[in-house]
Amino acid sequence: MIEELLTFDKDLFLFLNGLGSSSWDGFWLFLTNKWSGIPLYLVLALVSYRFLGIKKFIVFLLMLALMILVTDQLSNFFKYGVGRLRPCHDPEISGIMRLVKDYCGGQYGYFSAHAANSFAVVTYFVLVIGSSPKLFRLFLILWAFLVAYSRIYIGVHYPLDILTGALVGLTFGWLFSRLFFHSINKWRL
Repeated sequence: MIEELLTFDKDLFLFLNGLGSSSWDGFWLFLTNKWSGIPLYLVLALVSYRFLGIKKFIVFLLMLALMILVTDQLSNFFKYGVGRLRPCHDPEISGIMRLVKDYCGGQYGYFSAHAANSFAVVTYFVLVIGSSPKLFRLFLILWAFLVAYSRIYIGVHYPLDILTGALVGLTFGWLFSRLFFHSINKWRL
């Protein structure tokens, strides 16, 4: 059953990755770049500060930083613990897939830290700042999906890497939002 799932995952990857075209490569490379999210993060910080006030905002940032550290390190733990090759390092498919960027990344890819971190940030923000406009929340969810998909598009992660990363991100976003509310209630902020 595991082998069938992994075969399906490779086939789905080849299909999705093969949908790419050079005219869209620049967009997806921009989106997958960790620095391209900085303007969005600044907007989220401003909205959070205005909604929470300074004391809660400091706790919000500390929890956010800790959450990203945890999801990122958990991803590294799984990458080396599971040892699943990235598509671009997999000799079975590396010659028939599209690798959009010059550098493939580390040897192992299960699970995607990009997917985990983007979904964790969005989940955390949406749950803590629940009164943000619905359209803004939908934009954030779309952004997380696009960042996650960009990893398949450029050829560095399988769909299962992305799905697992998204689930880990959703889980930690929820857990850290609970921790945030527990902390501000405990400290009466």
